[in-house]
Amino acid sequence: MVTPALGREMVVYLTTQYLVSQRRACHVVGIQRATVRYRPQQQAKRVERSAAITTRLLALAALRPRFGYRRLGVLLRREGYVANHKRVYRLYQQSHLALRRKRRKRLATLRRVALVAPVRANQVWAMDFMQDALVNAPSGHPKFRTLNVVDVYTRESRAVEVDTSLGGARVVRVLARLAEAHGTPARIMLDNGPAFTSKALDAWAYAHQVELTFSRPGKPTDNGYIESFNGKLRDECLNRHWFTSLDDARATLEAWRCDYNEARPHSALGQLAPTAFAQRSIGFDPATLIATG
Repeated sequence: MVTPALGREMVVYLTTQYLVSQRRACHVVGIQRATVRYRPQQQAKRVERSAAITTRLLALAALRPRFGYRRLGVLLRREGYVANHKRVYRLYQQSHLALRRKRRKRLATLRRVALVAPVRANQVWAMDFMQDALVNAPSGHPKFRTLNVVDVYTRESRAVEVDTSLGGARVVRVLARLAEAHGTPARIMLDNGPAFTSKALDAWAYAHQVELTFSRPGKPTDNGYIESFNGKLRDECLNRHWFTSLDDARATLEAWRCDYNEARPHSALGQLAPTAFAQRSIGFDPATLIATG
């Protein structure tokens, strides 16, 4: 089979050496006259035209992020750009605009970035769930859960909420109560549990401009502050008590929480209790406070 480039050379040879017509030469060689008459566009013009189309394609994709290359191509052609579906698809792929699998949006969630240590109270909170069992629980309800909320800077335990079920709406109520008492945090660190990825929590965080920072799946060390608190709660309270009812569990855990905040020395705070550290750290450099505490 004759390639277009070779075919054009053969047609030129026949028309110049044997003085035959172009139509006759194309018939002999076996190529179309349009192929011989085609003149390739200059490379610079093609690149310039593709660059202009790509720029507009990116702008349209930013305005309509759920449009694929076909709909974007229609918009381009409406604006007068000369680009068939093949060119649009090629530029679409080169620009990495391929649609990803649609997921429920999280308005208050940002892409994971390197975390910076907080320098004041209420800058970052951390949350997590724990589970334990009742001794004489009714049939079908032997276990209860705790929602633990900690201020990362002061290490204060903001709440240890106890119930058999703690869904997204209940988490929002706890946070609303804590916000009234302590103010709203700038960021909350948490894992990817169903209650934390609920629409209720996301809507509350968005309304109060609170950033939700989710740990990576299988990486509990991303939220090491709350994991450290959970270990202390398990070792010093949950493993040392029998809980006969939810009221008993609430009273016992609240007593431990108050002791943790007001009396228990914390090694990361220069052996100060979290409440004492929070009171003394107002207006002081935390590094100096820990060194002299």
